[in-house]
Amino acid sequence: MLRVGLTGGLGSGKSTAARLFAALGAHVLNADAIGRELMEPGQPVYAAIVAHFGKGVVLADGSLDRRALAQIAFADGRVEELNAIVHPAVIARQAELSEEIFARDARAVVIVESALIFETNYGETNSREPNAAGTVDRFGGPRWRSRFDRIILVTAPEEAKIARFVARSSAGEEMTPTRRTELEAEAQRRLAQQIPDEQKSAFCDYVLSNGGALTELEWQVDQLWPILQAAAG
Repeated sequence: MLRVGLTGGLGSGKSTAARLFAALGAHVLNADAIGRELMEPGQPVYAAIVAHFGKGVVLADGSLDRRALAQIAFADGRVEELNAIVHPAVIARQAELSEEIFARDARAVVIVESALIFETNYGETNSREPNAAGTVDRFGGPRWRSRFDRIILVTAPEEAKIARFVARSSAGEEMTPTRRTELEAEAQRRLAQQIPDEQKSAFCDYVLSNGGALTELEWQVDQLWPILQAAAG
């Protein structure tokens, strides 16, 4: 078995890489999808978010107003308050799903796709003690090392990341100069919350470059997949 963390900044293309790995036979767990599931009405995470941030983050149908929650988290500087509620539950669910897969297939490669593998202050630890801030270091060393056997980083130039975020966020709506400026600013705010690729790469086992054509990323994934399979076996 092999536990792999697949990470990359906003707009890096890690979801594209995850789909390519899944097509080759990897079991992919998407941290965002797990988080959305846990944030549905009736879930403990949903209740904790509403209790902490108030009814202003709830839509008329009872679901979370994700745009309002993002505004509070990123624009108002309260992202760590949200992370403290969501991340522990998401990480626990990832571990639970991984164990279910390994119970069925001892040679499985499970890939967890997550933008915040290094940034999160939550998760398992090893023998090193956390400091006063509650984490071992900025990269959460023992926390992520205890969760994964290998780490893959997907990188892209910042301008490409921002352009991809704008395109994804504006799908189906008319793009105006004002709206483009708003989305570009939002992308920059979110990227500022993430550790730069140059720092992350030193802690990763493999780095995939996604600044060019899709075929280039496909080739890199195809080359890496047999290596992951061998490690799992």
